[in-house]
Amino acid sequence: MQRLARFFVLLFLLQLALAAPALAHGDARPEKQAILLVAFGSSMPEGQKALKAFDATVRRAYPGMEIRWAWTSRIIRDKLTAAKTAHPESPALALARLAEDGYTQVAVQSLHSIPGEEFSDLEDTVARFQGMPKGLRKITLGQPLMTSPEDIQRAAKALLESQGKRKPDEAVIFMGHGTPHSGNAMYPALQYHLWLLDPDAFVATVEGVPSLDDVLPLLARHKIRSARLVPLMAVAGDHAHNDMAGKEEDSFASRLKAQGIASTPVLQGLAETPAVAAFWLEHLRRAVAALQDEPK
Repeated sequence: MQRLARFFVLLFLLQLALAAPALAHGDARPEKQAILLVAFGSSMPEGQKALKAFDATVRRAYPGMEIRWAWTSRIIRDKLTAAKTAHPESPALALARLAEDGYTQVAVQSLHSIPGEEFSDLEDTVARFQGMPKGLRKITLGQPLMTSPEDIQRAAKALLESQGKRKPDEAVIFMGHGTPHSGNAMYPALQYHLWLLDPDAFVATVEGVPSLDDVLPLLARHKIRSARLVPLMAVAGDHAHNDMAGKEEDSFASRLKAQGIASTPVLQGLAETPAVAAFWLEHLRRAVAALQDEPK
């Protein structure tokens, strides 16, 4: 199925290239705008709930505007397609379909937490589709949750406020995915801003730095007896349920228990946390507004 989807994308691009001479005297199509929301995706109903919540938020903000979705995770797309429970599209296929359906301007909004590998690939996809003959005249790209110093500072405040009051010996650990990409630097930066507000707030990633190994000695030093575990991701999907809250020995919850620290998993994605989701919506507003900007 994935090969077939890639074939249709390539076929569409070829058609655009062949159409270029015929369009040399202009393109008379009327402007037609759409929004494409792009997330890593989730194969779990609990994770998809967060995306549906954000979808509803966007539809309230842009009533009457075409809103579509694409998922960057090929593994999750293939899994759902094989199970015949859904047929999520890749960003490339979604953009190709929008062009085929007559849309000329698209605001693409990332629901990634950081500008890592997945977002970098999305940038490349958007660049390839930008300005193609008979294709999309203009594509703008909204940034992930944390890209600028201001983003990180505001995210730290919103993340802590979303957790409300905690007991004196209770920490909060925000679990990120982590990546070898340079975008991983957003996690230590977030840790810095969290500590400015709360010395018992920590960031630990599954596959990057800081890791839980970095955090455990700090919990001991701070005499922490309990901790909330919060996914630093748009959805509370597989990583949240297994790597964070699972019963396996290497899960965050199990490793904390081994150190005598009780944990309370908060299985709610950031896309369904209003104070945090508002930042993605703000980035989307900028992307939509940029569709009106004249080229320089």
